[in-house]
Amino acid sequence: MIGTLNRFLLAMAAAVFLSAQGVKAEAPLNSPIAGPGDYRYTFYHGGLLREYLVHIPRSWRRGTVSPVILALHGGGGDADYMADDRNYGLISKSEQVGFIAVFPNGVSPLASGLLATWNGGKCCGAARDRNIDDVGFLKAVTARVLRQAGGDPARVYSVGMSNGGIMSYRLACDAAGMLAGIMAVAGTDNTRTCVPARPVPVLHIHAINDDHVLFYGGIGPAVSDPSSVTDFVSVPSTIAKWVRLDKAVLRKRRVVSVPGAYCDRHDRLAGGAPVQLCVTTSGKHSWPGAQVWRSNEPPSQAIKATDEMWTFFNNLRATAQ
Repeated sequence: MIGTLNRFLLAMAAAVFLSAQGVKAEAPLNSPIAGPGDYRYTFYHGGLLREYLVHIPRSWRRGTVSPVILALHGGGGDADYMADDRNYGLISKSEQVGFIAVFPNGVSPLASGLLATWNGGKCCGAARDRNIDDVGFLKAVTARVLRQAGGDPARVYSVGMSNGGIMSYRLACDAAGMLAGIMAVAGTDNTRTCVPARPVPVLHIHAINDDHVLFYGGIGPAVSDPSSVTDFVSVPSTIAKWVRLDKAVLRKRRVVSVPGAYCDRHDRLAGGAPVQLCVTTSGKHSWPGAQVWRSNEPPSQAIKATDEMWTFFNNLRATAQ
């Protein structure tokens, strides 16, 4: 309750400050980041007060050029849940390898930021129904962080869980120019249109028994309000679409094979980008490697989505050199 009150007071204080300064609604305040730690920022975009969190690893020093990962929460979640290391392990990975972790908050009906959603096209919830400009918001967040922390504009990535994964696909379609790659976990491409300005490397992770976003398409039985989502595109259709858009090799090759999971990769052709699919045999609608259950089945531990993410993104840089 105290945390929620503090967040509400912070948001109100920011709103008063912006109004007093006569700042236009969309004009960001680029407060510089002084050193490692956790930061919370709010700014107006599209007439709405929006929020994002930033984690700066201990290895960061002013003047360093670090990769930036936008981590997008699932539908009904919030930035704080995504930043909880028990759920996704992104803070620990940031500390281990040195990327800047950014946790934007979707559109929420609550001052606390909870129960938030992203407008990923055909999904999800109020963000979709109100046609919220989440692409513009995430572009603005990225621009702010690059100025605030000196991030590397050539190494900006988007990752997401469920609705956050769906939103990552929307960014790959509509903001390809700012992305070096995406990872979607348990969320397929449900964009209405997709004409990316350039190929975007894609890593997709999905449980074969997902009971929300069904692997072979459709709405799973665990979805409590089907009207808030969509008739989800299947994983195979999503992969086939991005193999075509990314000009990747049609023939896949097995790059990971462990009990309970495998990963198949479509390598890039000249001028294109790779597409990789990792499938777990258990875990349902969850983030592989997480410790917190999201359903009546624990997350798969056969692979760790956060580790697969960094291996995929880091290899992109290595193969480009």
